[in-house]
Amino acid sequence: MNHPSRLASPPLPSADMALLERYVKMILAAPVYDLAICTPLQAAPALSQRLGNQILLKREDLQPTFSFKIRGAYNRLAQLTPEQKQRGVITASAGNHAQGVALAARELGIKATIVMPASTPELKVLGVQSRDAEAILHGESFPFALAHALSLAQHTGSTFVSPFDDPHVIAGQGTVAMEILRQHPGPLDAIFVPVGGGGLIAGIAAYVKYLQPQIRIVGVESEHSNCLQQALAAGERVVLPAVGTFADGVAVAQIGEHGFQICRHHVDQVISVSNDQLCAAIKDIYDDTRSITEPSGALAVAGIKQYVAQGGISGQTLVAIDSGANINFDSLRHVAERAALSSIPA
Repeated sequence: MNHPSRLASPPLPSADMALLERYVKMILAAPVYDLAICTPLQAAPALSQRLGNQILLKREDLQPTFSFKIRGAYNRLAQLTPEQKQRGVITASAGNHAQGVALAARELGIKATIVMPASTPELKVLGVQSRDAEAILHGESFPFALAHALSLAQHTGSTFVSPFDDPHVIAGQGTVAMEILRQHPGPLDAIFVPVGGGGLIAGIAAYVKYLQPQIRIVGVESEHSNCLQQALAAGERVVLPAVGTFADGVAVAQIGEHGFQICRHHVDQVISVSNDQLCAAIKDIYDDTRSITEPSGALAVAGIKQYVAQGGISGQTLVAIDSGANINFDSLRHVAERAALSSIPA
């Protein structure tokens, strides 16, 4: 069995381990289950047989907002002071974090304003509005929405809630890893994590590498928004000149600062995949679960397929984070057409 080359650094200093310990403590204390659910770790038998490995899907698409983002959003809002809650919150999001903040704010009695790119799928906009938050569409992609949200927060005095670059958000997302290790006490070879701004993979890496460092953490990005892959190659955070929006949930131009502190040492590898690979992965997930995943939600499965094909991997246990299911119905025809045309090897 071959292992693709490791990108993470050599053995770590005690200060770095102390950082992981702080995150593990925050993860264990995060009150996410006031709103979030413990999602199933589900076998994908057809995909497992085809790939010659045991493939397990962490079904975050089954959360109340159909995405893992509710975890970090609720954990962050739960930490606000009474004064901050009274002033309200503002965030920027491609849609999934937006719905998480909207639901968390409603449950906690906080006014929420959400800035989303103009290209955000209507389903996600309606998801925000249906949860009593104000939705503002601004800019062609997430970086423009982010700049506008930061400006609004400065002028209104509301608290800005980052979709990924915040320790409490990262800790909330890290509860996914806590569940995986409890649900599968046997050996795990690798966990594949979709990457946008890096909050989810940072939380998962912090928890897993502190407790079971032998498990590989593999990030999977869209080739049109591979900000972590490029940051690791450069040794510092970089800003992409443009991002693609097909996988709108991960259309981020720069990896978060807090997340990069963890990822640069604890992410073993980053894979980037094409839109056609994502469409094929959406079909793979549907065939095994009869559920429909959004493009960013299928990143991990697409990454596993590429990892197995390129590395000649067999007989391993590989986990894919199925991170979200917020896809417009009218997008499904395109997905089905591209999946049928895709010749990506299994």
